[in-house]
Amino acid sequence: MPLPLILAVLAIVFRITRFITSDELARPIREYVDRRFGADSRASYLVGCGWCASIWVAAVAVPLAYRYGDRAWFRLLATGLGASWLYGIAATQLDD
Repeated sequence: MPLPLILAVLAIVFRITRFITSDELARPIREYVDRRFGADSRASYLVGCGWCASIWVAAVAVPLAYRYGDRAWFRLLATGLGASWLYGIAATQLDD
């Protein structure tokens, strides 16, 4: 697996994990999990803990990258999520 693809997979894992655990758009999912399983449940902890969620996101992303890393759709997905991640970093540093 070439270095750009490895970096793309890392960006995918970071961005999707951040989306699940912190993004405002995913807040309804986290709230649903809290209501369904309880705020102190393992499921709630999973969707709120970046370290925990990243293990499962990586468990899906790495095999997909291994299998489909040479496909255009996967590279577009990885590039888009990587760009989103970089924009998020830049926005927090540049915005007031």
